[in-house]
Amino acid sequence: MEDKLQQGIEAMNKGQFETAAKFFNDAIEEDPKDPNGYTHFGHLLVTLGQPEKALSFYEKAISLKEDHLPAIYGLGNAFYNLQEYKQALKKYQLALTADDQSSDVYYMMGLSYLRLNQTGSALASFQRAVELNHEDIDARFQYGLLLAHIGQIELAEEQFKKVISQDPEHADAYYNLGVSAMYHDEVELAKQYFEKALAVQKDHLLAANGLKKIEERLNEPK
Repeated sequence: MEDKLQQGIEAMNKGQFETAAKFFNDAIEEDPKDPNGYTHFGHLLVTLGQPEKALSFYEKAISLKEDHLPAIYGLGNAFYNLQEYKQALKKYQLALTADDQSSDVYYMMGLSYLRLNQTGSALASFQRAVELNHEDIDARFQYGLLLAHIGQIELAEEQFKKVISQDPEHADAYYNLGVSAMYHDEVELAKQYFEKALAVQKDHLLAANGLKKIEERLNEPK
C-alpha cells in the first residue's frame, strides 16, 4: 500500500492526476481501514478544485483515526476553499490540539480570520506562523500587511524588508515598502521601491499608479 501511496503522490506532483487517482484508489482497496489513502485522495480533489467532493474522503479518514492530523488539516483546507471560514477554523483549531507547532495551520488560521474580518486574531496567527517558521514568506508578508493596516508602519517595514531579503523577486513587498516610504514623505525612496516592483512584475498596476502619482508630484511647478 505504501508503494501505491508514494506512486500516487509522485504522479500528483507531476500533474498526472488521473494516474494519481488510480494509485490512491488502489491503496484504499488494498487497505480500506488505513486513513492515508482517503486523505491523499482528498488532497487530490482539493488540488483539482473539487473541495466539496474531498469532504467525504477526509471525514472517512478521520472516522478511521480520530486524531489523523493530515486529514483534519485537509478538511480545514477544503472548507476554506468552499469559503466556509468558520468551519475551516474549527478544523484548524482541532489540528492544533494534535500539533501546536505547525506553522502551516497557523497561517491558514490567519487567512480564515482575515476573511472573517477578525484582524486581531489574524495578526496573532500570522505572527505565530512566522515564529514557528522564519522561512514562511507568505505568512511574513501577511503579517506585515496587517501591521501596516493597524498603523504599525515601522514594524511592517521590518517584515517587508525581511520578505525581500528572502525573496528578491517579491513585487508586492517592494510596493508596500514604497507605500511606507510615501507615508514618511520619502518620495525618492518610494519611487525606487515602485520601480523595483515594476522591474520584477511589469503589470503591477498599484506600483505603476504609485509611480505615476510620484512623477506628477515631482513635475508640479514650484
